[in-house]
Amino acid sequence: MEPGDATKQARAAAQLRKGVMEYCVLALMRDRPRYGVELLQALGESGTLATSQGTVYPLLSRLRRDGLVTTTWQESASGPPRRYYALTDGGRAALDEFTHVWPDFRDTVDAFLSLPRPTTGDLA
Repeated sequence: MEPGDATKQARAAAQLRKGVMEYCVLALMRDRPRYGVELLQALGESGTLATSQGTVYPLLSRLRRDGLVTTTWQESASGPPRRYYALTDGGRAALDEFTHVWPDFRDTVDAFLSLPRPTTGDLA
């Protein structure tokens, strides 16, 4: 690995996470409401999408402001009440749209990435 490659890869991964994090969080709420720490744990288990409270909670606030999720407070048997986030109809529609767009987008990026690399003599 060349010097700086790890930094470049980390930057690329961060940009990719930024682009899809919203939809991954919405997808985690597809079947049932979730609370913030639960979302963080699910994202962390993926490895690739592991993130911090400083990323997830502002995202959840924005999703709420945009009308994609609603919140309710529920008592917890193991501590203080928790704020649960649930998809609205708008959130389901946004997730559905992304779900339909993603395969073509992913396939297009994969196609570009799998193109043969030009050799030095092929550069114009």
